[in-house]
Amino acid sequence: MQIRLNLATKRLETHRRFLLFSSAIGVLGAILFVVLGWHLNSLRKTDATFRSQIASSLHQIDTLTTERHELERFFSEPSNAKLHDRATFVNTILDARSFNWTRMFMDLERVLPGGVRVLSIEPKQMNGQAAVKLTVGAASEEEKQKFLRALEQSGTFSHLQLTNVHAPLQESNGDQVILELTVIYSRA
Repeated sequence: MQIRLNLATKRLETHRRFLLFSSAIGVLGAILFVVLGWHLNSLRKTDATFRSQIASSLHQIDTLTTERHELERFFSEPSNAKLHDRATFVNTILDARSFNWTRMFMDLERVLPGGVRVLSIEPKQMNGQAAVKLTVGAASEEEKQKFLRALEQSGTFSHLQLTNVHAPLQESNGDQVILELTVIYSRA
């Protein structure tokens, strides 16, 4: 028969709880280490791709800047500058020819109320629009107001600037008021 006898002065303490918690903390630390390591690795890969994209963009910028300087040098040569001036001149002629003046006069006729007549017109073509200087005679103040309202409300005439309003210098076909104005006609 065996008798178990404990001759220790202190009671035997079990460290089971300490070992359990410390191993749980160790496992949690290992999992956190793996997750942070994976995150750091993905950040490094993303940074590497971002740096390569930046390098490729900078290379493209350098290439385009070089091409731009070469083109500027090419176009600044005297023979090419003359050609550019001639092309600009031809383009302005083509723009003037392609402008539909008949349509502009039809739109002006549509806006013009009764009792108002055009005394003179000076159209000037600019960038797809026409700056039109008009001298108009109106039979009365009411007709003048109708004409100005019609111009303002039309979609084709804009930037109305009334430059001068005066009575006719001599009796002219019943006109009471002479208007001088400029408008911009755009082919809408």
